[in-house]
Amino acid sequence: FSPAIFLYLICIVPSLWLLEIHHGTQYCGNEPGAVQVNVSNQDFNQSRDSSHGSEGTDHHIIQTAKVFVNQLSTICETVWTLALHQTFLLLLVIGRWLLPIGVEITRDQLSQLLLMFVGTAADILEFASETLDIEDVRKNYALINAILAVWTWSMLQFPLDLAVQHIGCKPAATSRRIPSLLLCRYSAELWNIGVSLFIQDGPFFIVRSILMGHFRIFNQMLVFFTAKNILVVTLQLYRLAVISLDFRATLLQKSRKEVNC
Repeated sequence: FSPAIFLYLICIVPSLWLLEIHHGTQYCGNEPGAVQVNVSNQDFNQSRDSSHGSEGTDHHIIQTAKVFVNQLSTICETVWTLALHQTFLLLLVIGRWLLPIGVEITRDQLSQLLLMFVGTAADILEFASETLDIEDVRKNYALINAILAVWTWSMLQFPLDLAVQHIGCKPAATSRRIPSLLLCRYSAELWNIGVSLFIQDGPFFIVRSILMGHFRIFNQMLVFFTAKNILVVTLQLYRLAVISLDFRATLLQKSRKEVNC
């Protein structure tokens, strides 16, 4: 568990909630769906010409910065919200990389965790941007809150390192109950499956299924990512079955050896 990442989530997530809830009141000077950043050469040339006087280079830099800031102000506020989503997830991965490793995780496990976080962040960003960008969703306040709640729930996997941590089995582990022994031997795999089923792909699949089944919202990307979630959930359940069968075979083989001895 990373307290720093958890505190970062507490600070940023409420702000993104407010931005998404008040999405309809955000200013956009351009036409809907069109984002134009017109940093004209004429503006830069004018600022450059005005800098050839007594002001010098410093004045030129200031004028150029003013032109750049003015052009940034023409970008829709909704685009800034999406940029905040992207920056938020990038800083999560980079911040986890730069934080002290600690004694509970090795460098090899950290590298695996960071690679998992990159794919996870991409899926979470796609879920939030793709579902909240649907016009029918924006008209339903309760649906927006539900999507944001699932999005927030999926973010809770970032402070956790459970998907790469292995629980060390003590010598007396053979006397434990079967569930405890199973968790002891396959802790990382089981946590990874649990995170996928109950924190990410499972909830994402439920939300997308409700959008298509109850609200009759269909588009190409929604159908594709719903199928992707179904595939991931199926593969995770298949992986769970394989682990269970392998664990059972190991116990049977061990019991036979004890009988023969």
